[in-house]
Amino acid sequence: MIAGFALLFFVGWLVCRLFIWQAYDPLYRFLKAMQDTVMFWGGGLILVGVFVQTYWYISKPLDYLDEVIAAAEQLANPDENPIRLSAAMESVQDELNVVREGALRNAMYAREAEQRKNDMIVYLAHDLKTPLTSVIGYLTLLRDEPNISPEVRAQYTGIALDKAERLEALINEFFEITRFNLTQLSLDMEEVNLTRMLEQVTFEFQPVLSERNLTWDLRLQPGVMLSCDPDKLERVFDNLIRNAVNYSYLGTTVRLTLEEKEGQVMVTVANRGHTIPKEKLDRIFEQFFRLDSSRSSRSGGAGLGLAIAKEIVELHGGSISAVSQNEEILFTVTLPVTKEK
Repeated sequence: MIAGFALLFFVGWLVCRLFIWQAYDPLYRFLKAMQDTVMFWGGGLILVGVFVQTYWYISKPLDYLDEVIAAAEQLANPDENPIRLSAAMESVQDELNVVREGALRNAMYAREAEQRKNDMIVYLAHDLKTPLTSVIGYLTLLRDEPNISPEVRAQYTGIALDKAERLEALINEFFEITRFNLTQLSLDMEEVNLTRMLEQVTFEFQPVLSERNLTWDLRLQPGVMLSCDPDKLERVFDNLIRNAVNYSYLGTTVRLTLEEKEGQVMVTVANRGHTIPKEKLDRIFEQFFRLDSSRSSRSGGAGLGLAIAKEIVELHGGSISAVSQNEEILFTVTLPVTKEK
């Protein structure tokens, strides 16, 4: 700016030298006065220029900051309207809109999960009445009819016990929902023989498989060691196997494989059953999402098992996925051999 003023003054001086000026000429007197006071008015112009430029370069970032603050307020309560910033802030605008879309998506997922949870609680509360009424009814008959035959008494007792067990399962679902909402999972890591763990889990499921005429196809690599929380990881495999058993065709095979390669452990659980539609498969790990929306199924849970399994696996630094095609459902759990601290 100062160089520009000096150049302008020099050019004016050169132009003025092209003319012959008379002492009485008013323009000459004016230009002479300007020449004599050049330090005064030149310094004034420089100060004014410095002030204007300083104001410009300070106010411009402040304007950008005001835009960002307004965008942050919009981001705090996102809506369908995208964030708009000036052209110079286009990259920031794009980043903020990505965050806004993520916030909208998370809010939608949270609303859906909350609605599913509320629906689940309503269903559970309604379902509690049926077995409870049956238990009370049959126990009342046993109390009021002391002379009934032993066969009928055994029948009534068996029915009451069956309904009481169903009632217990429903109450456990209530506790499952409460625990998921009020607790945060943490890991107690130790070195575990994963092969033996899976052998024990499959042995415990043998009576359940026998009831449904199912068989095991075990392909477990021997001596696989893993640094993990055994209790929580056992819960993952228990849930995956239970789902495979509940949703398998009668008389089919449940396949469980374990292999270690390239510093990772891979566990797969596969079974033959109805193909899961893609829209349901994409949401299968969401909280309170159930494949079978009917509450009459004894195999139906609160829809938390796979969500908790996913959280446990990810806490171990691994991943879990599901594939379903050609009437086969395959769950794959991948875990690092050693979890980084």
